[in-house]
Amino acid sequence: THIYPVHGVSFATTGVPVTDIPLESVPRDPRQWPFVGSVVDHLAAREGGPLPLVPRNFAMPFPFGSKRGPSRAGPFGGFLGPTADPIWSEFRAPGTRTFERDSNTPGIPPRMVADPYAGVRPEDRFEMISPPAGITIDRLKSGESLRLQIDNAARKLDSDIAHNRQRELAMAITTSGKLRDALNVQSEPMALRERYGMNLFGQSCLAARRVLEAGGRFVTVFWDEYGQVNSGWDTHVHHNSRLKDELGPGLDAAFSSLIVDLEARGMLADTAIVVQSEHGRTPRMQNVAGGGRDHWAGAYSAAFAGGGFATGRVVGRTDRIGGTVTETAFSPKDVLATLYHVLGIDPFTEIYDKLGRPLPVGGIGRVRQELLA
Repeated sequence: THIYPVHGVSFATTGVPVTDIPLESVPRDPRQWPFVGSVVDHLAAREGGPLPLVPRNFAMPFPFGSKRGPSRAGPFGGFLGPTADPIWSEFRAPGTRTFERDSNTPGIPPRMVADPYAGVRPEDRFEMISPPAGITIDRLKSGESLRLQIDNAARKLDSDIAHNRQRELAMAITTSGKLRDALNVQSEPMALRERYGMNLFGQSCLAARRVLEAGGRFVTVFWDEYGQVNSGWDTHVHHNSRLKDELGPGLDAAFSSLIVDLEARGMLADTAIVVQSEHGRTPRMQNVAGGGRDHWAGAYSAAFAGGGFATGRVVGRTDRIGGTVTETAFSPKDVLATLYHVLGIDPFTEIYDKLGRPLPVGGIGRVRQELLA
């Protein structure tokens, strides 16, 4: 629970202590804090050691917000800079099912959307995303030339950590091929792919497991809006039908299959899984045909599984309509601090913003023992 019923991916996934609509609309606002995966990567780079062959901070299925429209803050490097952004996959194929998506927004008409979150073809592939600006694949004749380009670009950066980050990206793209191989979900048995769900979220979760197997440290899968504002889980309109036909089945299949798959491979005890949103939905439906539920931050749920988290436990309670927390409230900052804890990172570990101020990675959150095994 929190007090901001606005789009708040940044507030939910970074240590930033407060938010508002303008802040959540500007990914590169200097007040933004770094995404949790960016912090994990930054701290690992700060410790030194060999360069990773698979990105430590990887996100899927496509760059955040890139298929929807106006930009929003969230999974970015914040005051650590853009070189601390996650490395993203790309997905370009249209979906196999087409819907009329109503924007519920004045001035934005309905549009027909072939939404891959509702269905994809077996042959549809994830791609490696292009390198950062100034590093052009078509200029390359060898992996070494890419590394030289990155080194030259990185000399213009202010920090050694940013320089190392660029080198890590070069290694991930050119040296081992491990990331490219991990994204090839077509190599998995079709029966397993179908259990995860033949939709973009399900196939992304399967690919995420493969990236972890290949050596990834922190992998994020977003169920992002696609093709229209107020799509995905932003169910201002047609709430019930979207939950029944697309959202609920897609999430259930992917989440449960990921847990079962990780356990069968002996990976679950070492993999922390968090399913989280930026806010919930109003406890009462709009009283109109095709009605939806609007933003509601007073009470909503998250799910936890895997390494460090308790099993078979329900924490917290709401009133009878699910509108207000009546017992054991959590803030997104508590979830963030607890996630750092299970990852072996003290949430009071300090990083420095652009003004040189030391700030705790967990913000004002505290580790919640109720969630821990």
